Amino acid sequence: MKRRLSLLSGVLVAFLLGLAGGQVGIVLADRSQASTDLPLEELRTFAQVFGRIKKDYVEDVSDEKLLEGAIRGMLASLDPHSTYLDRDEYRDLKVGTSGEFGGLGIEVGMENGFIKVIAPIDDTPAARAGLEAGDLIMRVDDQPVKGMTLNDAVNLMRGKPGTHITLTVMREGSDPLTFDIERDVIQVASVRSRTLEPGYGYLRVSHFQARTADDLTKAIADLKAESEHGLKGLILDLRNNPGGVLNSAVSVSDAFLTGGLIVYTQGREEDSRLDFEAGPEELLAGAPLVVLVNAGSASASEIVAGALQDQGRAIIMGTKTFGKGSVQTVVPIDEDRALKLTTARYYTPSGHSIQAQGIIPDIEVAGGEVTIDSDLTGDQLTEADLRHHLENGESQAVDADDRSEDPLAIEDYQLGEALNVLKGLVIFGKGKAAG
Repeated sequence: MKRRLSLLSGVLVAFLLGLAGGQVGIVLADRSQASTDLPLEELRTFAQVFGRIKKDYVEDVSDEKLLEGAIRGMLASLDPHSTYLDRDEYRDLKVGTSGEFGGLGIEVGMENGFIKVIAPIDDTPAARAGLEAGDLIMRVDDQPVKGMTLNDAVNLMRGKPGTHITLTVMREGSDPLTFDIERDVIQVASVRSRTLEPGYGYLRVSHFQARTADDLTKAIADLKAESEHGLKGLILDLRNNPGGVLNSAVSVSDAFLTGGLIVYTQGREEDSRLDFEAGPEELLAGAPLVVLVNAGSASASEIVAGALQDQGRAIIMGTKTFGKGSVQTVVPIDEDRALKLTTARYYTPSGHSIQAQGIIPDIEVAGGEVTIDSDLTGDQLTEADLRHHLENGESQAVDADDRSEDPLAIEDYQLGEALNVLKGLVIFGKGKAAG
């Protein structure tokens, strides 16, 4: 058995050397060179452990499962954001960053083992077919959903645009209904807006996708159109925004700046610094801006808040942000799998690394009851609480009972306070209306 394990060790070491060097023959031909680049003894130990598990573990385990587990463990030991992406995880990442997928256009949840329609998204196949909030989906094509996980049911309903799916639905007060629906490209909106008071706009960015900057530009144009005498000021809500695409955060920051540094990234090598600069045009024509953040504002959200704070363009309000100041690069392995690897830290224009430290608001405002978005609730974990988090690299809450009876302040205390600050900035001439 010892000879068999030794042979297996040699094969695995050769395999791993080939993965690292790219050309097995060249690496193995020069053993002295390879030994200076790779820890051969540790690789042999790994191969011996692999062989021992294959021989003695209580159940048979596939090579694929063992090697994938080893890859996942290797990445997990680095930091909380480096990971291996299998087929489903890689697909979900691409959906999250592009904001597009083939499907029906419904928000769903679980109820008593069935899939419940929370809401059909406007102007999607589900909405056009007549699905309604509260409908219970009993069957997807010929498959009963009872006993399925929510993720399995969602995967069944997603598919190539142009393909058909049949849903059997139970609706209160009605016999079972059948809907034949043609899938389409579904675009997930990351920007929502509304007018709080005449001249005062509100923008909610829930995450940063490839289309977020375009959606934000359109939303600001709509707010201007709603304001008879121009947009006096704007509140940008980044609370519980977990981040997303770096370039999208840069573009959103650029929308409010007229030049200067937005963010820079610095990797391991001295010459790896990348600077991102703002262009000369901005969308608000100098109108005051207040940005709302909290402990759920992370990564790309912190890039935006940090840039606008350091350049003196906005007042940052709320609570300290999450503190994720690292950049992840997605490295495809093949069409279905990829690595998400932390490759750099990012820094605000003043050179401040927010890694495990976060953005400190200019005005700290504790949260009250929040009903603007269902995702703005609960206690928040921060980057500094995560195991293996990267070090920083650098060497007063408001009384919750002291609150206004204003309806907006009751609905969302932080938003109400932000509107009061925004009005003060307008009154004292810190900006002009964006016509």
